[in-house]
Amino acid sequence: MIDVIVAGGGPTGLMLASELRLHGVHVVVLERDDEPTTVVRALGLHARSIEILDQRGLLERFLALGKKSPLGGYFAGLGGPTPPRLDTAHGYVLGIPQPTVDRLLAERAVELDAEIRRGCAVVGLRQDDDGVEVETAGGDRLRARYLVGCDGGRSTVRRLLGVGFPGEPSAHDTLLGEMQVTAPAETVAGVVAEIRQAQKGFGLGPMGDGHYRVVVPAAEVVEDRSVPPTLDEFRERLRAVAGTDFGVHSPRWLSRFGDATRQAERYRTGRVFLAGDAAHVHPPIGGQGLNLGIQDAVNLGWKLAAAVAGWAPDGLLDSYHAERHPVGADVLTTTRAQMELIATEPGPQAVRRLLAELMEFDDVHRYLIEKLVAVGIRYDFGSDDALVGRRLRDVPLAGGRLYELLHDGRGLLLDRTGRLSVEGCADRVDHVVDGSTELEAPAVLLRPDGHVAWAGADQAGLLDQLHRWFGAG
Repeated sequence: MIDVIVAGGGPTGLMLASELRLHGVHVVVLERDDEPTTVVRALGLHARSIEILDQRGLLERFLALGKKSPLGGYFAGLGGPTPPRLDTAHGYVLGIPQPTVDRLLAERAVELDAEIRRGCAVVGLRQDDDGVEVETAGGDRLRARYLVGCDGGRSTVRRLLGVGFPGEPSAHDTLLGEMQVTAPAETVAGVVAEIRQAQKGFGLGPMGDGHYRVVVPAAEVVEDRSVPPTLDEFRERLRAVAGTDFGVHSPRWLSRFGDATRQAERYRTGRVFLAGDAAHVHPPIGGQGLNLGIQDAVNLGWKLAAAVAGWAPDGLLDSYHAERHPVGADVLTTTRAQMELIATEPGPQAVRRLLAELMEFDDVHRYLIEKLVAVGIRYDFGSDDALVGRRLRDVPLAGGRLYELLHDGRGLLLDRTGRLSVEGCADRVDHVVDGSTELEAPAVLLRPDGHVAWAGADQAGLLDQLHRWFGAG
């Protein structure tokens, strides 16, 4: 029996596979497409995702192929420079196209001996008390202890489970593609700057190799977005919106997306889980979608590994929905708000002008940016301590830095007192004594996802939370 089958080989599924393999879990990724996509849906990684890569020792690979950009202006195009005192060591957006992210995460998963099967679509599933049977389009039947649907907004796994996906259907479609133009670069830049004063959902951005990334509102909402638009559709819409088609030609790829906003009613059904776009879809404004999926995977991975290993405490698997469903709901709220702020009607424009004034206050600007890049998330662990439930930024230590201690995906007790113990959990929690003065507590217990489970100096309190998150030994 396979331990975990992951349906979907995008960034969410690949990150999850790597997290599971850190703990020796037998994982098989089933990806319906024969080859990796060349379509560039997402263009960047936000601070929390960058932190996660750093926590797993992967960040240098991504930095080598990405470009850092300021965070200012990422909330609906509002705000000036990146606000000061962001609660992260990575106060930037890392510009890196999604196919590159996919490739790097796939390489990592393969390094850790994850099995990735391409051209293998899930078409059926049946679960019982002991596992899940998965049927593929090729007629194979595989059995696993758990199944995770990371198979996108049109998730087959979610449909087969019968999980509701309430929300709003797409009201506006957008055409997206990469192509060459004959118009001079200065002409393109001038027209784009003028149109974007009123139409934020429009743009032509140079890719650096003679191609432009073209984004233009579609004429209508279509039923099946899997059918790509034609180059003539782009030309027609560019002329309608900008008065010129810029001489677009020689497309590398063409696509379309909608602004539907939906969230799965539940992220867990027995032994089957949903993550990434299978659990939530929303407009791409703010660039949160890919990042949200990666963060889902890191929340779920160690919990599933604990269940496979047999030490998961009661309620640990249920905590995935309890923690990530509210985060997804908040992202839907944030993207809905940003879509209103870029609307061209007088009412939304009035709200936009007012919010622009408020964002001149550093605290307001910082709050919205930290919400957007997910470093402001705090899970409700039932504690009044301000640290508990939050992820901890990468604090410097006497022996290096915090994130270097999280590469193996284990729990961590960071102890300034030298008097505490992880006895009974030493096989899953590392104990590091370090006198760092930047730690805001005598000691902190970190979960494998980097969130603080406990802070203090009391051994009894520590043991209580060790047992809550890491079992009783």
